[in-house]
Amino acid sequence: MASISQQHPTTKAKALKAAEASERRERLRRGLPATVELLQQRHADRIDDSDIDAYVNLNWLEWHGGGLRLTITGRNVCAQLAPTALV
Repeated sequence: MASISQQHPTTKAKALKAAEASERRERLRRGLPATVELLQQRHADRIDDSDIDAYVNLNWLEWHGGGLRLTITGRNVCAQLAPTALV
């Protein structure tokens, strides 16, 4: 398989776009617990609008009655990030 620098310009652009999307998703994943904390403290205004849109598009947050809440998928993502106790 050719490296990104050896690929056709269109293929290269798609690969870079996919890498950027992956990096953004990972940033959002790591930031989800802090976002949930802000929601619980009723500080949704401190969450970037584009991040809210991304969380909703990922189905990690949903609009409910004019407010945001964590979805089951979002809870699972947070659970994956929680430190596990060593037994």
